[in-house]
Amino acid sequence: MNTVGHTDVQGLDLVPFRGVRYDPERVGGLAAVTSPPYDVVVRPDGLLELESSDPHNIVRLILPQATTQAARDRQAADTLHDWLADGILAPDPLPSLYVYEQHGSGLVQRGIIGALRLSERSDGVVLPHEDVMPHVIDDRAALMRATAANLEPLLLTYRGDGPEGATATAIERATHHKPLLSTTTQDGFSHRLWAVTDPAEIAAIRADLARHQALIADGHHRWATYLRLRREHASPGPWDFGLVLLVDTARYPLRVRAIHRYLHRLPVADAVAALDGLFRVRALRCPLSEALAALADAAAQGNAFLLAGDGAFHLVDRPSPELLARTVPTGFPEAWRTLDATVLHATLLDHVWRVPDAAEHIAYIHHTEATVEKAEREGGTAVLMHPVREEVVRDLARQGVTMPRKSTSFGPKPATGLVLRDLAF
Repeated sequence: MNTVGHTDVQGLDLVPFRGVRYDPERVGGLAAVTSPPYDVVVRPDGLLELESSDPHNIVRLILPQATTQAARDRQAADTLHDWLADGILAPDPLPSLYVYEQHGSGLVQRGIIGALRLSERSDGVVLPHEDVMPHVIDDRAALMRATAANLEPLLLTYRGDGPEGATATAIERATHHKPLLSTTTQDGFSHRLWAVTDPAEIAAIRADLARHQALIADGHHRWATYLRLRREHASPGPWDFGLVLLVDTARYPLRVRAIHRYLHRLPVADAVAALDGLFRVRALRCPLSEALAALADAAAQGNAFLLAGDGAFHLVDRPSPELLARTVPTGFPEAWRTLDATVLHATLLDHVWRVPDAAEHIAYIHHTEATVEKAEREGGTAVLMHPVREEVVRDLARQGVTMPRKSTSFGPKPATGLVLRDLAF
């Protein structure tokens, strides 16, 4: 991989790489081979739909299906090897930084994809804001080791210096040229990709980004995996880098959505009964959209949640101050102690409902309707959350304070499958 020289940067160090991309002539359309990020795919329906859309859909690499972890990882590695050998996937001829645009739902987002240098001080340059689950890191690390590839980029945000900056200028300049690829995915978003290969332009972008730090918007587990794999391999080498998409949210603000919880083994009736005298609970018999509006109103006044699964919605708010004082950990900033996710995990899950934070008890689901449908179908409790503001996330991250896992969902997320990073190239 061409690192374009190693400079002693104090901030982000984004380097070009030879992106691996699908040959559109060898697949049934680029939209048919892309996927949402691995942790957004709603299993099993979403997985089967993606697998059936095209025999070469990227989901066969990011979520291989087999009976054991070792078999899944071996299957993904073999599939990647076969697709490269057959020309389904092919590396670009020159190391590039890639300008990436998403457009849909009244939103335009543009950013730059590259290989970000990892270091022992990466935590001071790239700011995580959520806790991670060790078993997910184990899973992603095993897959990356087997494939020796970064199959999907993390989404990182930074605050740029306006339209005159080198990175902003390069992004806008690229969009006036014919893109490497253009496609529209099933969610209605259009995607375009351009390559930046000029050494002077790349050097200017790198110098510009070297003055900035970034917030992880999506991909905490993959970031932790990058750092683990870097420690495992000799340096310098290709494991010193990880695939990322950087978006300047001063120019292209992201949308922040909540990640909901589904409690497999807790019926709604039991969840509501346990709240008696601890929270205010009101039953709402209305459409989901109206229930979410009521949740937003309640969340503006304090902690609030929406329970579903029994044919109605239950708005939960106004927690007992004594209960919060007794259950929410001290020694953290007030902004952290008053987060809905903090109160959900520290107060409701740990003390009131006594639900362990383990996969057999809790599922984390990005899609609101899917969470409610799962609860209605299986008889558990959907806990719908209201999103936290990006400024709160960034402020806590700068203080070195992590939020409870799966507290936020920034978007739109980059489509997986448009450009990969194979460590062999």
